[in-house]
Amino acid sequence: MDRRKKYTKMVLKEGLMELLKNKPISNITIKEICEEADINRSTFYSHYSSQYDLLNAIEEEFIEDMVSTLNHYNFSKEEEALMMTEKILEYIAKKPDVCQMLLSENSDIHFQKKGMMITQEYIFKNWLSNNQFDTETFEYINIFVVSGSIYVIKNWVENGMDKTPREMAEIINNFINKGLSNIR
Repeated sequence: MDRRKKYTKMVLKEGLMELLKNKPISNITIKEICEEADINRSTFYSHYSSQYDLLNAIEEEFIEDMVSTLNHYNFSKEEEALMMTEKILEYIAKKPDVCQMLLSENSDIHFQKKGMMITQEYIFKNWLSNNQFDTETFEYINIFVVSGSIYVIKNWVENGMDKTPREMAEIINNFINKGLSNIR
């Protein structure tokens, strides 16, 4: 991709992220994105079909980068969840503005669903095969764990990441693995 196209896509993404700080995606118009990015509408439409298409591109880029980061590691079963969680949090710490925008109420729920799918693929695939849960029960467990983790991560980012990625990974994994009864 040439430099002009990269620049155009970058300013459109930045423009949408700026607008999402103040209003939901459903209330953002193409005109507003173009004004924020200082790009004309025809240029916008040469790259994206709608504000949702642009948001999806931001989500996909974030997820692809995160998955690429995770693919650089070979995790043993014993340490897989903790190390994977730590690597995810390290990645998020490098891009807190994007993460905060994607997890905000102004974004859409698709990003969280994609996060659940990634977690299921990377963290739970070995765990499920070692436990005697049916698929439906596994789905409930996955939703509970990932939804809780997403909101803990969202709170961590919104509060200025006051703990290290390792500390947060330990908090999340201790709760997942030991539950409330062992947290004192």
